[in-house]
Amino acid sequence: MTATADGGAGPTAAEAPPGSLRVPREQTVTTRAVLSPPGQAGPVTPERAAARAVEHLLARQADAGWWKGDLETNVTMDAEDLLLRQFLGIRDARTTQAAARWIRAQQRADGGWATFHGGPVDLSTTVEAYVALRLAGDPPDAPHMSAAAARVRERGGVARARVFTRIWLALFGWWPWERLPELPPEMIYLPRWFPLNLYAFGQWARQTIVPLTVVSAHRPARPAPFPLEELHADPARPVPASPPAPVTSWDGLFQRLDRALHGYRRVAVRPLRRAALRDAARWIVERQENDGCWGGIQPPAVYSLIALRLLGYDLDHPVLRAGLESLDRFAVWSEDAEGRPVRMVEACQSPVWDTCLATIALADAGLPTDHPALLKAADWMLGEQTARPGDWAVRRPQLPPGGWAFEFHNETYPDIDDTAEVVLALRRVRHPVPDRVDAAVRRAVRWTLGMQSRNGAWGAFDADNTSPFPNRLPFCDFGEVVDPPSADVTAHVVEMLVDEGLADDPRTRRAVAWLLAEQEPSGSWFGRWGVNHLYGTGSVVPALVAAGVPGSHPAVRRAVAWLERVQNEDGGWGEDLRSYRDPEWAGRGASTPSQTAWALLALLAAGERESAAVERGVGWLARTQRADGSWDEPYFTGTGFPWDFSINYHLYRLVFPLTALGRYLHGGGPGGDRRERARG
Repeated sequence: MTATADGGAGPTAAEAPPGSLRVPREQTVTTRAVLSPPGQAGPVTPERAAARAVEHLLARQADAGWWKGDLETNVTMDAEDLLLRQFLGIRDARTTQAAARWIRAQQRADGGWATFHGGPVDLSTTVEAYVALRLAGDPPDAPHMSAAAARVRERGGVARARVFTRIWLALFGWWPWERLPELPPEMIYLPRWFPLNLYAFGQWARQTIVPLTVVSAHRPARPAPFPLEELHADPARPVPASPPAPVTSWDGLFQRLDRALHGYRRVAVRPLRRAALRDAARWIVERQENDGCWGGIQPPAVYSLIALRLLGYDLDHPVLRAGLESLDRFAVWSEDAEGRPVRMVEACQSPVWDTCLATIALADAGLPTDHPALLKAADWMLGEQTARPGDWAVRRPQLPPGGWAFEFHNETYPDIDDTAEVVLALRRVRHPVPDRVDAAVRRAVRWTLGMQSRNGAWGAFDADNTSPFPNRLPFCDFGEVVDPPSADVTAHVVEMLVDEGLADDPRTRRAVAWLLAEQEPSGSWFGRWGVNHLYGTGSVVPALVAAGVPGSHPAVRRAVAWLERVQNEDGGWGEDLRSYRDPEWAGRGASTPSQTAWALLALLAAGERESAAVERGVGWLARTQRADGSWDEPYFTGTGFPWDFSINYHLYRLVFPLTALGRYLHGGGPGGDRRERARG
């Protein structure tokens, strides 16, 4: 793991204006004999690049059969981990200093921190990073700390930070609880028909909100280890009041609702409050996974640990002990240039997702379908299928389980995206017990079809999780808190259903119609779980073609034309995360391996294998490959919340280029013969 002192800001994506990467249409690259990367001899052909990538990917497989790349987000994970340990009284010097080295290494040259590689300064991330470094002993007058504090003040100080950041500050008395949105634990009793009931929120928000209601009810404040006046824009008045929005607006309505909830706190019925806290604790404990985590993701875990500690759980209690041990497994340890330990905290871990994508990549690259690596991967994936209902069953109580989750241990929150891709991966393997695969796939298809939303599409975790109200709460100022259907998830499901012989099923046809209607005027599709229009387009076009939409269809031709327009001069494709806020950035950014692969997957599916755009894209992948068969990709191409929370999946830079090269060399995309090969 490496890091740059300035956070890796690159002029091609972070500083170039939109449109500056437009590609001259006449420029072409020959891929059969392209320039070799530095230090390599001989021409790099697509065949050689694919073979080296296969070898590298096989070498990364765990003995148990899974793959997992590092999941890099931003330093708030590391800062909040240290703040949690400070709150619980368990912070140790080794962990603190190793985390501080990672946080310092991600600081930009101007003193701030970004949420993605090459991104702008983010106020809340900078506040949390600064506080974490103060915990590590960095003095406030050190040059890097003074620069960070200046960036915070320039942006309005901690008063302008997001709610979650100010909650962490309130835990130590650095921010008054009275100036935070109220979250009463009694909300756990709201009926399902109520617009703001617990299950109106997406699963990631739901798991976080319940423990935070406990924290909000207790309003704890541990002794602050140091003051933070330097982070206030005006230390004399650190809590500026903002005028309320008009009462006739939604924002005004919810602001007044929050004011009413603050008033309710003073008159809350004590027996009801105690009962709500007990039931919140029960809700939290029931959702702890076998490995001690909650939903396999870091934010609900840290808040659940704080909540249970406030409710009297001892640190030696099995629930807390298992929870803390699970967080330790989220730490990725490495060394800096001087051999000192460096610690990065993952927001979650992605073994199921990485394993199914790796299986697809290897199979599409021509690895024998009964290769031992594929058989081990299939057996591991089969063992990960969920067997009991989770929160999704609230809306689908009669639906039997059958999905896959993203993480190692997560029975409560399987997701539709993983399930679709696991099925596609399993069908690429010639398993010695095909009946076992068939049974698992039948359960998965039944569950997936049962999770279809009313509009014919699919969200990630729940059906019809589309309420417009949760995102308007004053508390919800960071990222999406609902889980509406998305084009990328729906496309993966369509591809899976077609692969299972359900192309003519009415439910598949409704999904295809929805996808066609969702196309952007530019010809692209919005990418909810990947950055952004390149991911959406790279997902949707193969699905449409697999479902029988011809390559000559106007929607496919518009997508092809858009991809050709946004191809970079170097032959690759890239898209900056700014496209989530500014449409001028759609399809614009420094070329990356994963995004180039997504564009190629769409073009290959559309029948453009012999086109200049494909030749140039394949050539870019071949000549930018590292000697070990991998690719460099510092840019973040994954999405947790569009713009607000970005992800660098370290395996994306390998599995998607290999898939694209494999389909370029062997076909095997939509309408290919992969199932026939797998069945022998």
